[in-house]
Amino acid sequence: MLKERIAGLLDQRRPGHSLPRDFYVDDEIFRADMQAVFETDWIFACNVVEIPRPGDYLTLKVGDNPVVVLRDREGGIAAFHNSCRHRGSLICQKERGRANRLVCPYHQWVYELDGSLINARQMPEDFDRAAHGLVPVHVEVICGMVYICLADEPPSLARFRAGVTPYIAPHRPDRTKVAFTSTIVEEANWKLVIENNRECYHCAGNHPELLVTLVEFALPDDPLVKAQFQGLMDRSAARWDGLGLPHKPAEGGVEFRCIRLPFNEGCLSFTMDGKPACNKLLADFTEPDLGSVRMFRVPNNWNHFLSDHILHFRVLPLSANRTEVRTTWLVHEDAVEGVDYDLRRLTEVWLATNDEDRVLAENNHRGILSRAYRPGPYAPSEFMLNNFSEWYAGKMGDFTGGPQARIAAE
Repeated sequence: MLKERIAGLLDQRRPGHSLPRDFYVDDEIFRADMQAVFETDWIFACNVVEIPRPGDYLTLKVGDNPVVVLRDREGGIAAFHNSCRHRGSLICQKERGRANRLVCPYHQWVYELDGSLINARQMPEDFDRAAHGLVPVHVEVICGMVYICLADEPPSLARFRAGVTPYIAPHRPDRTKVAFTSTIVEEANWKLVIENNRECYHCAGNHPELLVTLVEFALPDDPLVKAQFQGLMDRSAARWDGLGLPHKPAEGGVEFRCIRLPFNEGCLSFTMDGKPACNKLLADFTEPDLGSVRMFRVPNNWNHFLSDHILHFRVLPLSANRTEVRTTWLVHEDAVEGVDYDLRRLTEVWLATNDEDRVLAENNHRGILSRAYRPGPYAPSEFMLNNFSEWYAGKMGDFTGGPQARIAAE
């Protein structure tokens, strides 16, 4: 019955418009989202620098599925379902930590960092430990960014990897360290959180801190772009071409987006005066005016890669009306707080912007609850929302077995 209901809502969906109401507010459809989207696709988890040493781990929850991501003894990245093979108890109960081995606190079953069960006390002599290791989760690392997938057979990441690597590899995310992490909960559906991020139509009226530096246009050839921006774009593109840094939009379809765009004239970073937030530039950069590589991938991650720092944003749905947003600020691995960067200065723009976006998404969710809500048309500048809704309709079409999957793929 649920699949039939979703198929009916997909049939009602109008291209170029926001989604029918129940996709944003219904508890049953939220559970379908978790199955159709978050249990089948690649989810951004963290950066490898967050778990630098063997035994370092980080936990997250993908719907009802707790996962632990860790650094193994050989220095590789692995992920497992954070559920003991005895009777299912949560093993790693902290958000992050370090362990020589993973020990279930319930009955003290002990697992090696490769997930194998090495001790199960009081079990009989013929008990097969080899058959009771932790259930693995698929992992891919792209330029230091860790993606996980719960599906038995994950989709290919080859196109995404090939598309974004030339843009983000020069910034060396794997040669950074965490300067600060912020986690907030927004009382709004996860799709509203993503949609709010996918457009800057709202920026002029809501983000004074961000617009000190951010160019609100998403495409260099946007017909609404002012003449002075086109000149700025042309000068920036010439400089980046000379440095061998790509900047034109990557061919990501509805799956991902990657582009390098300049900051406002005279601005170099996300700060209140436009000056660098960290004096020690990333990688081996000597040129501070590299703009920002804006990279987004469905369903839960957007990023900014600058000359002086990196921002990762991770979205995890908690319920139909609650969403966790985690922001991580990364600086050069050798940068020293208080010497190379001031933490308040580094974080103030996006701490303010995240809170403003929280209010916007929450008010959007409250308004959609109204019986008067009807899907509204996207403005031309909201083309990325159209891409997102087409991708989402395709995922839900796959879930229901209906035609939407074919439509979104065409």
